[in-house]
Amino acid sequence: MVSPQLYRRAIPAAARITQWSAPDGWALRRFDWGVEGRPRGRMLFQGGRGDIFEKYLEAFAHWHALGWSITSFDWRGQGGSGRLSPDPHVGHVDDFQQYIDDFRAFWADWVAEDAGRDGGPHVALGHSMGGHLLLRALAEGAAQPDAAVLIAPMLGLHSPVGATLGERLARMLGGVGNTARPAWRGNERPATTETRQALLTKDTDRYEDEIFWQSSKPELLLGPPSWRWVIEAFASTRRLSVDPRLKTLGVPLLFVIADDDKLVDPKAALKIAAKVPDARVVRFGKESAHEILREADPVRNRAIGEIDIFLSSRAQR
Repeated sequence: MVSPQLYRRAIPAAARITQWSAPDGWALRRFDWGVEGRPRGRMLFQGGRGDIFEKYLEAFAHWHALGWSITSFDWRGQGGSGRLSPDPHVGHVDDFQQYIDDFRAFWADWVAEDAGRDGGPHVALGHSMGGHLLLRALAEGAAQPDAAVLIAPMLGLHSPVGATLGERLARMLGGVGNTARPAWRGNERPATTETRQALLTKDTDRYEDEIFWQSSKPELLLGPPSWRWVIEAFASTRRLSVDPRLKTLGVPLLFVIADDDKLVDPKAALKIAAKVPDARVVRFGKESAHEILREADPVRNRAIGEIDIFLSSRAQR
């Protein structure tokens, strides 16, 4: 593997950070790290709520060294892709359909860039919210990658009262007044005594990498979600869980799941994986928190190894 220290806190010299315009003119921050010569293939990686692509440079470096051309973009309303709330610290969206519309248009443009040249197979990876949106995009026909990987996918939300009552309470508490206001303060989820780091990763150094980027580029920092985002997340995961198109998906899928995940519901992900015709599941226990690719080396290395094996077998040139 590429040295873990090499790219964690530095943008690769050969990478490009640009802007891509959505059909409505909204500017999304884009990352591209191509390879010289004939690539192994092209990889689109999408992070989770509040993520920035800088957090995954270490993983990108590994795949780039294997010949993958890497692309990523910040979701609308977070990172360097502007804000949808008057408060730049709040992660807001009116409708998750906006994310899907952006992804559909970006995917079409991204694939079209290969017209007339052999860019190899096209694969998509999504972490957390990115995993949810990727699977939803596949179900809705917004993209047709050769293979896809869902890493700690947000296919159900953790709620102390369950998903059904949780959605009902979210609509009751947050569905009136200014729905762009923050749903809670501080931590990644309300009513928890665990630190943010404990929810994300057990690796202190990798957690500090994120703090480094937040300090270096404070304009990219995002805080809690809005009430509208919470309501939309409950609704979108509920609808996707019963979407009949999951049973006819033609894309090979790898689910990488942390059973001890306290941010998303791993049981919901396992139920959906059982519905998909061509799905492989890799599970981690208490050794992993939510950010599997940013965990301690034994977890991270196994996860990346499993992804490499999957892509080698299901996304061949």
